[in-house]
Amino acid sequence: MKRTSLLLFIIISFLCEGQEMKILDYPDSLIKKRLNTVIISECIGTISSLTLLNEVWYKNYSTGKFHFFNDGKEWMQVDKIGHAMVSYYVGIAGIEALKWSGAKKNKATIWGGSLGLLYLTGVEMLDGYSDKWGFSSYDMLANTSGTLMAVGQSLVWDEQRVKLKFSTHQTEFAAYRPNLLGSTFTERVFKDYNGQTYWLSLNIKDFLRDESNFPSWLNVAVGYGAEEMVTGNIGADWCITNPICMDLRRYRQFYLSFDADLSKIEYKRKFFKLLFGSFGFLKFPAPTLEFNQNGIKGHLFYY
Repeated sequence: MKRTSLLLFIIISFLCEGQEMKILDYPDSLIKKRLNTVIISECIGTISSLTLLNEVWYKNYSTGKFHFFNDGKEWMQVDKIGHAMVSYYVGIAGIEALKWSGAKKNKATIWGGSLGLLYLTGVEMLDGYSDKWGFSSYDMLANTSGTLMAVGQSLVWDEQRVKLKFSTHQTEFAAYRPNLLGSTFTERVFKDYNGQTYWLSLNIKDFLRDESNFPSWLNVAVGYGAEEMVTGNIGADWCITNPICMDLRRYRQFYLSFDADLSKIEYKRKFFKLLFGSFGFLKFPAPTLEFNQNGIKGHLFYY
C-alpha cells in the first residue's frame, strides 16, 4: 500500500515537469547546459527520493539478505498496472526533458524513456532487502511494460497515441480494513484498490487521415479494475480471524468508455495547455459500460 501513495505522487510530479517542457520549443541541436541541467536534476531527484524513502519507510522494518517475493496473484494485479503507469509517465517526462535539451530523437526516447524503469528498479532493490517484502519479478515486468509502451510509441509515432490513465472512487470495502485500505477520503484514493480503475485511452483522430474532421480531443478508453478485495490474496492470515472474507467474492471488472484528451485542444495561452496537460493522466468522467462476472452494467458518469 505504501507504494501506491508514493508512486502516484511521482506521477504527478514528473508529469507536470514533462508537460511544462512539452509546451516549449525543442532546439535543433544539443545544448550542453540544458543537458547538464537535466542529468543533474534527475540524478539528484532519484538519489534523494530513494534515500528519503529508505529513511522514512524501510528503516521502520527489519532488513536482511536480498530475496525475491512472489506477489503475482495479489490484488488481482491491479497494483501491477499501477506500476506500469508510473513507469510509463516517468518515462514520458524523461523523454520530454532530453528533447528539451536538444538530444536527438532516438537517444532522447531510449535514454529518457528508461527513467521510470531505472527509478522503480531502485525501489525494488529496497524491497529486496526488506524482510516484510522482497524483490518482485512481477513488479519488474510491469515496470518494463510501462517503459516499453512509452518508448515504443515515441519511436514509431513520435507521440503517445494510446495513454495509460487513472480514475478512482470511494468503496465500502475500505471500512473493513481502514488501516490498510484507508480511513479518510484521501487515503482511500491512494490505498483502496477496489476503487481504482486503470485505462488505455486511445485518441481516435490520430489513426484517421489528416483531413478528417473528427474531434481531436475525443478518445475511446478500455479500463480494468477489481472489487471485494480486503486482502492481497484469498489465503491471507487476516481472513483466519475475520469471517467477512467468506462473504466476499473478489472479481474482475472491464470497462468501455469515452475519454477526453485536453492536451489536443488548441489554447491561446500556453498556461492553459500546461494546466490541463498536467492532469492528463486522469480519466475524464463519461458514460461507461462495465463488464463483470454478473453481466453488463451501465454507468451514466463513471469515475
